[in-house]
Amino acid sequence: MDAEIIEKKQVTRRLHVGAEAQSSGVHFRLWAPGRRKVEVRLENGPTDTWPLASENNGYFSGFVPAAAPGTTYRYRIDDGPPVPDPASRFQPEGPHGPSMVVSPAFAWTDQKWTGIAPEDHVMYEMHIGTFTPEGTWAAAARQLPELKALGITTIEMMPVADFGGRYGWGYDGVNLYAPTRLYGKPDDLRHFVNRAHEEGIAVILDVVYNHLGIDGNYLEQITPDYMGALHSEWGPGFNFDGPNNAPVRRFVAENAAYWIDEFHFDGLRIDATQQIFDGSTPNIVAEMTAAARAAAPSRRLFIVAENEPQDSKLIRAPQEGGYGLDALYNDDFHHASAVALTGRREAYYGDYFGTPQEFVSLARHGFLFQGQYSKWQRQRRGTPALDRPRRQFIIGLENHDQVANSVTGRRLWQLTSGGRLRAATALMMLQPQIPMLFQGQEFSPSMPFHYFANHEGDMAVAVREGRQKFLRQFPSAATPEMESRLPDPESEEAFQKSKLDFSEREKHAVSYRMHKDLIRLRREDLVFRHARDIDGAVLGHDAFVLRYLNGGDDRLLLVNFGKELNLYPASQPLLAPPAGKNWILIWSSEDPRYNGAGTPDFEGITGWKLPAESALVVKAGPP
Repeated sequence: MDAEIIEKKQVTRRLHVGAEAQSSGVHFRLWAPGRRKVEVRLENGPTDTWPLASENNGYFSGFVPAAAPGTTYRYRIDDGPPVPDPASRFQPEGPHGPSMVVSPAFAWTDQKWTGIAPEDHVMYEMHIGTFTPEGTWAAAARQLPELKALGITTIEMMPVADFGGRYGWGYDGVNLYAPTRLYGKPDDLRHFVNRAHEEGIAVILDVVYNHLGIDGNYLEQITPDYMGALHSEWGPGFNFDGPNNAPVRRFVAENAAYWIDEFHFDGLRIDATQQIFDGSTPNIVAEMTAAARAAAPSRRLFIVAENEPQDSKLIRAPQEGGYGLDALYNDDFHHASAVALTGRREAYYGDYFGTPQEFVSLARHGFLFQGQYSKWQRQRRGTPALDRPRRQFIIGLENHDQVANSVTGRRLWQLTSGGRLRAATALMMLQPQIPMLFQGQEFSPSMPFHYFANHEGDMAVAVREGRQKFLRQFPSAATPEMESRLPDPESEEAFQKSKLDFSEREKHAVSYRMHKDLIRLRREDLVFRHARDIDGAVLGHDAFVLRYLNGGDDRLLLVNFGKELNLYPASQPLLAPPAGKNWILIWSSEDPRYNGAGTPDFEGITGWKLPAESALVVKAGPP
């Protein structure tokens, strides 16, 4: 067909690139500056090639009446080998195969869904491939009622942009618009999000814009202008601030909005923002955040980021020179907790002591490092964040990175005592910051969580060597004996061993009950959700108190990671009850229902006895 005829067809597009179904065909558009000729080759039928017309601005486009939803296709550029669409909506055979035309139409039933209030987020990180034995969105959707019963309000789904291999974490995605074929079809993902909304659960998506994977990355073959001069720690980065960057910025910003618009995600978790290199104003992170919000103006979106330098600019409003995100991950809480619970201060844990003062400061101020010198990094770390609301910080005892950053991939309950872990869980769940569980954490799973990927040849060798090199920063993992125990990250065994077994919800019912009770306490006790202020004090070498100030209707959270502590007399003023009231015990980690040893009679006036390795919650009540 003549290119001019194709060009004149009236079309309506949602995105500026990709294949979009129309009433009587499909409109294709590709950015390929510097190229002379682009054709669309239809593949799931008689091979049919259609030319696209140059728009004289680097774009090629055209209408193909022979295509429809379900049609598979590739592009031929300057008579070269066929390549998949960089804006493909689905790759049924993986990144190296043809792209598929996908309609965004879906029978949504979430029209009344408005999202989760900022104070109500209780997060749950999920890797679809290992969350269930089947490793699919359909199987994960069947677990949503149980997550609702647990009290989860927000799922953080690890990356799903298609990547090479049969399994992986998803951080080496190469088809940013294509939900991976490994977990089902695009409508299976839509169904998962729709079902989550029916259960009152928000879903945010982990997105990776700091690099593209190597296996299946065809962008540079289409045009080298996609890639920037700087590479991240993990691979080639995007051209956000070099020559001809505007189409690249639009490609990424529209991708952020695409997941919100076409899949009804409730927000994004932007991976490793410190490795997104952009010297422009506005920064691309701010631009993609604004684009995502514009895609769903009537919903309360939750857009958060991982940022190792702890730059508070990301969570400041645009009118203050910030990027407008809702929250940042607070690694300081995780690292201080890991030291307190295990005693190990290797590698980056060496900046922490796990002391009561650290936990009081975390509760009051968010980040610990806000510009001080880091011994591990040998430079200053963090920026001032004392004025930031505490709901702008996300805390956790586990996540996919930290569990897997070891030889064995064991969970925290296998590395510390039951009493300390119960106390730390109460501390996390009742913080004014946002708590996050890593899949299975609620029932103390016996299975590990490993790093796993599926590559061939030199890439597989590089992953194995890179994994060993990374773990050598931990002296305990750098011995020949421990290196010999490291699972092959390229093996299917590492992947299969990481799958959850939900029968352990009953086997480890004590842990499950405790998590459910703590989430309920956080949800139902409005003081923990809306406390006007919080103060804290050190009570002993391993003990501290947090006081939630609420106009006399106060709460105390007492945590003791050490030996039994008797405070008699109790000279700390934060232990004094409000005028005319007394303290009443309402929760104890030593409750026998949680395998605790029992809580001694609580006095609260004549003296305080804090059991060893415990947490107590008390409220102001009648005298």
